[in-house]
Amino acid sequence: MRIDFISAVPELLESPLNFSIVKRAKDKGLVEMYVHNLRDYSTDKHRHIDDYAFGFGAGMVLQIEPVDRVISQLKSEREYDEVIYTSPDGETFNQKIANRFSLYRNIIILCGHYKGVDHRIREHLITKEISIGDFVLTGGELPAAMMADAIVRLIPGAIGDETSALSDSFQDNLLAPPVYTRPADYKGWKVPEILLSGHQAKIDEWLHQQSLERTRLLRPDLLEE
Repeated sequence: MRIDFISAVPELLESPLNFSIVKRAKDKGLVEMYVHNLRDYSTDKHRHIDDYAFGFGAGMVLQIEPVDRVISQLKSEREYDEVIYTSPDGETFNQKIANRFSLYRNIIILCGHYKGVDHRIREHLITKEISIGDFVLTGGELPAAMMADAIVRLIPGAIGDETSALSDSFQDNLLAPPVYTRPADYKGWKVPEILLSGHQAKIDEWLHQQSLERTRLLRPDLLEE
């Protein structure tokens, strides 16, 4: 899998893309990640990539030309399954989308910035708009890194035990059950006896019931889906 990030502030992606599971997947050759500095595609001698909005108030807008130049160059080299734009008004990112994206071969993520991008970019160059929630950030780099983490960990071999991802919250529209580890008794706070019984069928049943109960209590909307 290959992920190309287009960013006005590429430094914001350096840390999240070079640690933990994402770095391990890169080191194993399971995923390639490239961060493209949008300023490298500016035709302005000062490397400007933004300008004032026509007929609007305060706030700068990413220009269409540098974005078109970098996307056109990337698409001339390979085919992409999606060209994603991180936007507050996009489709809300969730586990189902992460599962689908993890099956793709190549994706581009354009990180929004400033007041947004020239709308013609969204009309002609973007195939999918994604939001991580109903709030606004300074830029789309952090949402892009979050999406990449959620996607990459689903690639076979990225995590030590591949079955671990199957029991994550949201995989089956349920929240994960509570988890415990040693010691079994700490300050009188005890691990549920069923988990120490060694009877795996009963343990699995208990875990499933716990998932259902937690979902009903905390996220009943998931059960409605």
